[in-house]
Amino acid sequence: MAPTIALYQPDIAGNTGTILRLGACLGLDIAVIEPAGFDLSDRALKRAGMDYIEMARLTRHLTFERFEAWRQAGNRRLVLFTTAGALPYTQAEFRASDVLLFGRESAGVPAGVHERADLRVTIPMVPGARSLNLAVSVGMAAGEAVRQLRLLPARPASEGLSSPS
Repeated sequence: MAPTIALYQPDIAGNTGTILRLGACLGLDIAVIEPAGFDLSDRALKRAGMDYIEMARLTRHLTFERFEAWRQAGNRRLVLFTTAGALPYTQAEFRASDVLLFGRESAGVPAGVHERADLRVTIPMVPGARSLNLAVSVGMAAGEAVRQLRLLPARPASEGLSSPS
């Protein structure tokens, strides 16, 4: 088992496509909690995800309530990444069964979603910075989680490929 990346009502197809590609490359499942701000068949989503979209393991949840029922049935901890968190993500101890939740690019998550989180973490930034791009945040979080859990692929992606002459 590996952590799942969950996106709460994402706004930007390109970010979601990039995150699907990340999930495919690191072997992480992606959950999208709808409604999204775009059609999940959007060209921008496919362009950002490239041919990795077919490799991605995507689960769509029509509502947050359905997502919560799925998460609780699996007894999975909800780790919310938020600018309002106090614990730096590098100090959190990730579990293989965690669901790493990220809010909308435009608005984060509502208070009711905050309240359901089992753990709230933040990505520290310099004073005056409001937030990072969603795909960048997910990449940082996923990298730390797979590092801690020793889930990084066993070989470099380029292994077995011939070098240019």
